[in-house]
Amino acid sequence: MAAGGLRRRLVHLDLKGAPPRASYVVEVLPLLRALGATGLLLEYEDTFPYAGALEPLRAQHAYSAEEIRAVLRLAKAQGLEVVPLVQTFGHLEFVLKHKEFAHLREVKTFPNALNPHKEESRALVKAMIDHVMTLHEDLKWFHIGCDEVYYLGEGEESKQWLQQQENTPEKLCLSHIKAVANCIASSYPTVTPIVWDDMLRGISEEILSESGVPQLVEPMIWDYAADLDVESKGHHLKNHLQWLKVASHSPADVLQGIALTGWQRYDHFSVLCELFPVGIPSLGICLQALKNGGYSEKVKENVEKLLGMSNLETDTFMSTSLGTFPGSNILTLVTQVSFYLRSSIDELLERNRYVTGWFSPYHRKRKIIHPIIMHHFQPDAVSLLSKWNAVVQDLQAAMEQVFHKCTIDEWMEENVHPSLQKLQQVVDDLDKAIKAQS
Repeated sequence: MAAGGLRRRLVHLDLKGAPPRASYVVEVLPLLRALGATGLLLEYEDTFPYAGALEPLRAQHAYSAEEIRAVLRLAKAQGLEVVPLVQTFGHLEFVLKHKEFAHLREVKTFPNALNPHKEESRALVKAMIDHVMTLHEDLKWFHIGCDEVYYLGEGEESKQWLQQQENTPEKLCLSHIKAVANCIASSYPTVTPIVWDDMLRGISEEILSESGVPQLVEPMIWDYAADLDVESKGHHLKNHLQWLKVASHSPADVLQGIALTGWQRYDHFSVLCELFPVGIPSLGICLQALKNGGYSEKVKENVEKLLGMSNLETDTFMSTSLGTFPGSNILTLVTQVSFYLRSSIDELLERNRYVTGWFSPYHRKRKIIHPIIMHHFQPDAVSLLSKWNAVVQDLQAAMEQVFHKCTIDEWMEENVHPSLQKLQQVVDDLDKAIKAQS
């Protein structure tokens, strides 16, 4: 363990968007270990094989119990500690969107936060925790979420409760966290609950210690700032270097470790963020920097060697050269699509004077085309279309190895179809105009 590094380094797998197939997770675990991970923070959301009354929570692509056991077995063999994460307060869209559980919402119309006053809410949370616990052995930690509990205190029952003297939204928040933590303490006495810290940040030390919550939970402090206004992937590295600074100024053992969060969606209803294989180079650099207590050329070389990448661009972490790590072909093809798909099509359709001057929407609608002008851009349009169709076909095949169909469809509809359909439409309109001329 290098001086200045952080001893616990958990890689967060957020499974509420683009969950990789279990076979891919198994393939990638040894790499995460080699890069410097010591554990996994597994946020199951709707991919857990909930059964019985909780079956509606399961997504179509949920893992089977056997798949989860296989992942956990390998994690153990690799020496990776596993911390499951189950949201128990806010971010409960995956539960509260279902009609069977909608009556447990804090605010009737919003499916994000749980009503903390209902006995049934606590029973639901306990059932979810129990389901997940049954598949996990030897757990030391269990993350109960509790971040971003929006609209807390705004439900009808909360409003009545808050009218009583002494009652405050802070106390309401703390009492629910305490109930969940107690539920774990009584059923699983050797497991410590972890909570995100944001709902606790504004609460005075006095109220916190009176509540008894600090004795029951371990807070996980989150902050993504890099103290620099950058929007590049290098931002993540700078953020981790800041955390190393915090660790070096903290008394030993105050900071247990760090979790490297990789969000696949910001919430259950939002669009996909970055695909996991595309984030691996950035994750690798951050893990190595945390393991080695800082960033250096040596860290960069280690990561390049482990990923089989010749030159890692630490500003964008995008790469058109092939690596050898699992899913690296997805990174290469996604890089091509992200950097060149839209720009190459816009270049042709919006900046080519033959298209803008002689085949405008007006001409296209009326199937008017000058036969000579056609030769100036039809071959370009057709070859660009076939080039991108080939790239997209390769990407589709690469993604099928790692993701389920619903993820591939969503990614393609968001990132590929808008531009590709525009180009396809122009090629089709050209054909129609030519036919109309003959």
